[in-house]
Amino acid sequence: IACTAQAVQAYRLSELCNQWRFLCFDKKIDIEVIDFPLLNTNQQRDGLTGTFLADMVLQVLAYVAEMERDNIRQRQAEGIAIAKAKGVKFGRPAISQPLDYKNIVSQWKAGTMTFSEAATKCQMSESTLYRRIRDNNCL
Repeated sequence: IACTAQAVQAYRLSELCNQWRFLCFDKKIDIEVIDFPLLNTNQQRDGLTGTFLADMVLQVLAYVAEMERDNIRQRQAEGIAIAKAKGVKFGRPAISQPLDYKNIVSQWKAGTMTFSEAATKCQMSESTLYRRIRDNNCL
């Protein structure tokens, strides 16, 4: 950026978190965060209330956010462990194989029916049938 009077204006802090240090210290760009005026660096470039204070506040906010993410992950893991202990199954329910699954696959392998017809007879999509065949080492 060639101009000397440079400024970046952001509505939310999350929009600038990753580039904060680069913009403030490397490029010497003033930053204005509309929903968090305490982080504005355009007030005094060389004073305590400018970049330094904004950087300190950002560091504290980043620490609090990281701790909160860790707490959320821990609570989520605890909840998943409790649910698994109760026997809760996660994910989509598996599609059951038809009774004549092996017969349908052998007909497909023999070439008497197309793969699309085999999937239709098994009442599953072609990708699901292919995955089942691959997982059962029937290929």
